Amino acid sequence: MWSEKYRPQNISDMIGNEESRSSIIEWFTKWKKGTKPLLLVGPPGIGKTTIAYISAKQFRYDMIGLNASDVRSKSRINEILSPVLGNISIFGIPMIFIDEVDGIHGRGDYGGAEALIEILKEPTVPIILAANSDTSDKMKSIKKVVKTIFFKPIPPRLLKIYLENILKKENVELSSGSMIKVIDRSRGDIRSMINLTQSLVTGFNPQTEKSFENINVEDGINAFFKANSIDEARSVLYSMQIDPKLKIDAFYSSIISSNLDNDSLAKLLEVVSEADMLYGKIMKTQNWRLLRYLNEILIRLYKNDERIRYAQYNLSWPLLNRIRWDGKKIKSLSSIMAKNLHLSSSVFVTICFPYMLFCIKNKKLKLELDTFDDILEKEIESIL
Repeated sequence: MWSEKYRPQNISDMIGNEESRSSIIEWFTKWKKGTKPLLLVGPPGIGKTTIAYISAKQFRYDMIGLNASDVRSKSRINEILSPVLGNISIFGIPMIFIDEVDGIHGRGDYGGAEALIEILKEPTVPIILAANSDTSDKMKSIKKVVKTIFFKPIPPRLLKIYLENILKKENVELSSGSMIKVIDRSRGDIRSMINLTQSLVTGFNPQTEKSFENINVEDGINAFFKANSIDEARSVLYSMQIDPKLKIDAFYSSIISSNLDNDSLAKLLEVVSEADMLYGKIMKTQNWRLLRYLNEILIRLYKNDERIRYAQYNLSWPLLNRIRWDGKKIKSLSSIMAKNLHLSSSVFVTICFPYMLFCIKNKKLKLELDTFDDILEKEIESIL
């Protein structure tokens, strides 16, 4: 996407909000332990997240990026932030950035806002928050312990210069009338302007496509596999504004429940596996910027196929129940075997366990009974 391709690499590359950017630079320059965190407030697409990441890079901080879903509960905040705040030397020189912090209020908030405010009162590392609005009750409480910097929509004249530069680099043209319409429709949102322009000149329909805005998971999966072109499928995919794990699971359960031949099924599941590994890496490293690659992996699932329709569950309840209970026994067995074989539990279950079951089923494995084997035999018998 052009919005990623032409994302500024330095603060000086950004346009608009000069005073706000200067204030952020000054804050970084003078930062010391106890300095009030920053709250960046302004509409989407004007550079709040970008300047946070660029600043971290320029001032040599290790960015730890979070969003509202990461800080909705007190336990989650302690799990993620306590190691960072208490062991700075281990983590290098960290900086915390929490995007869309105005989204932590509501029924999903289990003490998250209050726990976050306590951290904001006595910061030991640089902390920057970003929000689209600061009018909610929770935001009013947060504003009392931070320094607020407001970002305004980018003026049309600056958007025009910026857009003309991108078009020149891409060696494409856009009529004056179309350019005026794009700039007017974007309402100061740089990302929206770039995406709309890319849609016009290349036929690529990014997330801003209105015909599929805010589509739910069931309609999204069905529309994806009914799409008449990959561009239409991509538009549907980008408009499924749901948790990334739920999106991956929805595709998996729908595909595995379909009546596909083995080759087609294997190819699609390979793509789902790649998406799941990316999500696993994001959760492990907390590098949420990698999330922008998820949809470009999932788009490889596209095929106009009436056999694939949304399915929430792909296994019968008796089988799901069996997996749930046997899973506990397998976990217990893998813990014992992994310890004695000097392997990790995951390696044992993935590589060794299938062969062990095969040998047991065919009565090829003879166990000499001792303390360890007694435990092992009981575990195996309970599973079989």
